[in-house]
Amino acid sequence: MNAGANDIGVVGMGTMGRNLALNIADHGFAAAVYNRTGSVTREFVSSLAPDRRVRPCYSAEELVGSLTPPRRVLVMVEAGPPVDAVIEELGALLKPGDVLMDGGNSHFRDTERRGAALAERGIGFLGLGVSGGRSGARTGPSLMPGGPPEAYETVRIILEAIAARADGKPCVSYLGRGGAGHYVKMVHNGIEYGLMQLIAEAYALMRDALDLDNDRCASLFALWDDAELESYLVEITAEILQRRDGRTGGYLVDMIRGEAGQLGTGMWTSESAMQLRVPVPNIDTAVAMRNLSALAEQRAEAARLCGTEGLGGNVPAPAPWVRDGEGTADRLRTENVRRALYAAMIVTYAQGFAQLQVASEAYGYHLRLREAASIWQGGCIIRSRLLRAIEAAFERRPASPNLLLDSELSGAVFVRRGDLARVVQEAAARALPASGLMAALSYLDSYCARWLPFNLIQAQRDYFGAHGYRRTDEEGVFHTEWSSGEEAT
Repeated sequence: MNAGANDIGVVGMGTMGRNLALNIADHGFAAAVYNRTGSVTREFVSSLAPDRRVRPCYSAEELVGSLTPPRRVLVMVEAGPPVDAVIEELGALLKPGDVLMDGGNSHFRDTERRGAALAERGIGFLGLGVSGGRSGARTGPSLMPGGPPEAYETVRIILEAIAARADGKPCVSYLGRGGAGHYVKMVHNGIEYGLMQLIAEAYALMRDALDLDNDRCASLFALWDDAELESYLVEITAEILQRRDGRTGGYLVDMIRGEAGQLGTGMWTSESAMQLRVPVPNIDTAVAMRNLSALAEQRAEAARLCGTEGLGGNVPAPAPWVRDGEGTADRLRTENVRRALYAAMIVTYAQGFAQLQVASEAYGYHLRLREAASIWQGGCIIRSRLLRAIEAAFERRPASPNLLLDSELSGAVFVRRGDLARVVQEAAARALPASGLMAALSYLDSYCARWLPFNLIQAQRDYFGAHGYRRTDEEGVFHTEWSSGEEAT
C-alpha cells in the first residue's frame, strides 16, 4: 500500500464500520480499515472484489501512515472505554490539523471531554451521530456532526457524499461545537423510544380491543404508511406483523418474548431533560416501560393476584360510548387509533425538539432545529413525512420553544384530541397498558392549560418547608405560618 494513498481511515469492523467503509468506497474515496483483532479485518476484505477501494491495515501505525494529510479517521467502536482506548492509540500518531470522528453512541459529555483533550494537541474531534442502522450505513445514513467547525470542513466532502438524501439534499449538517452532534443523536434516540412505544400501543389496541389479527393490523399500518403516518417505523411495523415463523408457521412476532432491550440513549435523554427541567413524558414513559417489560415473572404473579391471568392481563370490554349530543352508540374504530397515533407522534416530536431548544442555549450549541428536522428526513430511524411539517414550523419560527405553539401543528393535534382521548378511555376501561398514549394526552392537556393546581403544591411546600410562594395580586415572595394563620413577607 502506498503511503498517503487513502482518503479516510475507519477503525472498528463491526456491522456499522464495515458498511460505512463500503459506502465510502462506493462514492469514490479510498478507505483504509483497521480492527484491533486482525482476523476480523482479514475476513472482511477477503470477501471484497480486488478493485474495491478498501485497503486493510493491521496496526494503528499502518493505518495512520496510509492516509493523505490532513488525516481523517472515523472510529466505529463500542461507546465508553473502547473509544478512549482507540483515541489514546491514534492520538499519539496523529498530527495537528488531523481529524478524529467518533461515530458511536457516546455520551455527549464524554465527547466534550475528549474533544477538549485533543484540541490541546491541535487535533480536531467530531462527535458524529449516525442513524439508520446497518442498511443506512451501507446506502446512506443521517449524520449529525458536532465539534470544531474547521474539523467539519475537513471531512465535509466525504460526509455529504455518503449521507442519505431527502429532496435532493444530503442528510448531514454541521450542528454546533462540543458535544452537539452526539446530543442531537441522543435526543433522536429518545424520540425513537417514544414513537416505538406509541406504535406498539396502537398495535395492542387493534389486537386486543378490536380483535384484529396480525395480517389485518399489518395491512392497516401499510395503508397508514401511504398517508400522513408515512414513516420508517410504521413501514417496518407492517412488514414485521405479517412475517411468518419458519419453525411454527405462525406469526413470527408472536414467538418473540415481550421484553425490549435498550442501550442507554433513551435513559440519557430522560436524565438530561430532567437536569434541564424540560418535560419529556413520552420519552420517560418509553424508558420506564422497557424496564417494566423485563419484569416478566413479577407481572405474571401480579396478573394472578389481580385475577386477570385468564384474560391475557386485561378486563372485559366496557360498555359502548355515546357521542356527545347524539344517542347512537359508538365503539372504538381503527380510524380513532390512526388519528390518535398521529396526534401522539406530533406531541412526542414536540417534546424532543423542546429539549433540543433548551439544551442549545444551556450548552452553547446554537442548534438550528430546522436543520435537525431536515437531516432526519432521510436515512435515520425516525424519518417521517411529519418532519417536513416540523421543518416548515421552524422556518416560520426558528426559536420556537415548543412545536405545539405552531398553529398548523397544534391544529393537527387538536382536531385529533378527541380520538386520542377515546383510545385512552378504551385502553383504561379494558386495563390495556397504553402509557405512551396516556402520557401524550396528559402532556397536551397540561401544556395547553391556563391553570394547573400547582398553587396547592406550592402552598404545601410553604406549609411544611417554609419555601414561600408568589401571589397573583402583588409582587414579592410571601410565607404563611399556616398552623397559626399568620402571614409574613
